[in-house]
Amino acid sequence: MREDQHTEFKRIWQDDNLKSICAFANSQGGTMLIGIDDDGQVVGLEHIHKWQEDIPNKIVQNLGIICEVITQEEFGKAYLEIQVMPSNVPISYKGIYYVRSGATKQELKGTALQQFLLTKIGRSWDDMVCDGATIEDIDRNAIDYFLKMSANYGRMSGLTVTDSTEIVLDNLDLLTPVGSLKNAAVLLFGKRPSRFFSGIDFRICRLGNSESDIIVQDMVSGNLIEMADKVVDILKAKYLYSPIHYQGLQRIEPLEIPEASLREAIFNAIIHKDYMRGVDIQMKVYADSLWLWNNGNLPDDYTIDTLLAPHSSRPRNPKLANAFFRAGFIESWGRGIEKIRNAGKEKGMSMPSIQAEMGGLSVRFFRSGLPQTTDVNGTSGTTGTTLQPYNLTTSDGTSGTSGTSYDVLIDEILNFCTEDWHTIEQIAEAVQRSKRHIRGRIMPLIKERLEMKYPNNPNHPNQQYRTKPSAVSQ
Repeated sequence: MREDQHTEFKRIWQDDNLKSICAFANSQGGTMLIGIDDDGQVVGLEHIHKWQEDIPNKIVQNLGIICEVITQEEFGKAYLEIQVMPSNVPISYKGIYYVRSGATKQELKGTALQQFLLTKIGRSWDDMVCDGATIEDIDRNAIDYFLKMSANYGRMSGLTVTDSTEIVLDNLDLLTPVGSLKNAAVLLFGKRPSRFFSGIDFRICRLGNSESDIIVQDMVSGNLIEMADKVVDILKAKYLYSPIHYQGLQRIEPLEIPEASLREAIFNAIIHKDYMRGVDIQMKVYADSLWLWNNGNLPDDYTIDTLLAPHSSRPRNPKLANAFFRAGFIESWGRGIEKIRNAGKEKGMSMPSIQAEMGGLSVRFFRSGLPQTTDVNGTSGTTGTTLQPYNLTTSDGTSGTSGTSYDVLIDEILNFCTEDWHTIEQIAEAVQRSKRHIRGRIMPLIKERLEMKYPNNPNHPNQQYRTKPSAVSQ
């Protein structure tokens, strides 16, 4: 025998054992064996009949629950088996709440305790009243955006595009019977949700050679219903590239990471984030990958393998999930990870890596389909630090490539601008990229490594750029 999530051994009875019984009751239940040492060997318990009478009384008096206490015997030595059933209400011992985690008990404090108590009474944080918020704090433009998207996907369900703000919120169950706004209402549609909550922004950064080498960064604030669109727009403009190819005469610019996978990951991060802990969603863009993290822990009985297999939906914030479903952003609950993986697989991309880390969940996309490798230490990575070239077929059937990584492209631009001043048009022609691509996506990454011919007038119609001497070798 050995200790685990549902089993604990004690050589003798001590009243401190009530903490472990409390933890079993607050979790999935379990069994405490009195008269068993830590190695699972029966050592026996003296005065067992006295304990069989005293222990049930102690449990009732201190915890308010009834447990079955049974005398067992092995090798002529008697021990007690205390069977604890899971409780559907929170149980405390001397005002403190404990839960079972693996083979140990954990004391609940702070936001973990608040989340536990809400779950036990069948409530979620996003379903609670947002103190101080009124209907004036709701942005009608956000409501209209939701109604437009809901209509496009045929999920109005009793709503029309002309309904009042109050009717829309009530239809989504985001108002209490007396008209108070719930937390989800302010998060989804608030004019300034940050007035009421902290850590609700979406942070993005492009990293260079180390975690401290931040090349460019952005922060997306505001309501959640429009956040994913804003994040994807910024990624397209500054962080990811869209390789150009042609199908006949049609110009195609797909995002390097399948947009369907990327959006699904962003939606999942927003829906499952733990908003009580006040930590922003974080996205880091590296030369070979994109890493997205939110601080929402997995449910107690879920693992990464659970997510990768067919599973039931357990949204941390069901009110948010319902609104995103009604807007057409998610198709059905419980299939987010499957959609993320399948959308990339259809494009020939490497499977994203999904990890439970730092008290949350992360998804790492490997840019341009770089195959994953595992080194001798078992560490996962990619086959290189630069991006693979995309095939490019022009309208006349000539094949070539649209270039390699941003890093290679940046080197080309810096080398081109070393000797003389050049305009955006000249730079774009030299590296065979569009002016829009260079101006919107590349220049923000290298602006600190270039100098302008007209520094006092950044929007000069004939602005020209030259590489700073110190930037050539970077």
